[in-house]
Amino acid sequence: QFSYTPATALSDGSHTVVINASDNDGNAAVEKSVTFKVDTIPPTLNISAPTNELVTNTASITVRGNTNDASTSPVTVKITLNGTDQGAITVGGDGTFTKTLTLKEGSNTIVVTATDAAGKASTVSRSVTLDTSKPVVKSAVITPNPVDAGASMVITVVVE
Repeated sequence: QFSYTPATALSDGSHTVVINASDNDGNAAVEKSVTFKVDTIPPTLNISAPTNELVTNTASITVRGNTNDASTSPVTVKITLNGTDQGAITVGGDGTFTKTLTLKEGSNTIVVTATDAAGKASTVSRSVTLDTSKPVVKSAVITPNPVDAGASMVITVVVE
């Protein structure tokens, strides 16, 4: 058993280690090589929908985005809605993905995480508000009342 530490850090990408061993009697083992990848960079992650701070009156919303990792594909995507995992997400060969979610009334937090094969991750959060309540007109006042024909008037409306 032995260990080796390179004199300088390895760059991202593929590397091969070749191992030669022999004993004191000159008997040589068959050469072995191992190829591995170094990945220090998390995958890219772009969310095209929904926009952050979106206010909508529709409970069904589709999360759309794309992801990529130059050195350790494939990338897996996880989406949580208010802390609950939303199940399997299929990532296309071009890195695109979509997932339809059902919002709860009020504030919702969507967290999308892309993780590459090396375990590096990128995360994007979106805050979306579902507002299905209807506005209520509490009052409407015209000043002055009655209005002189051709004169200006002010209409004051209180809406909740």
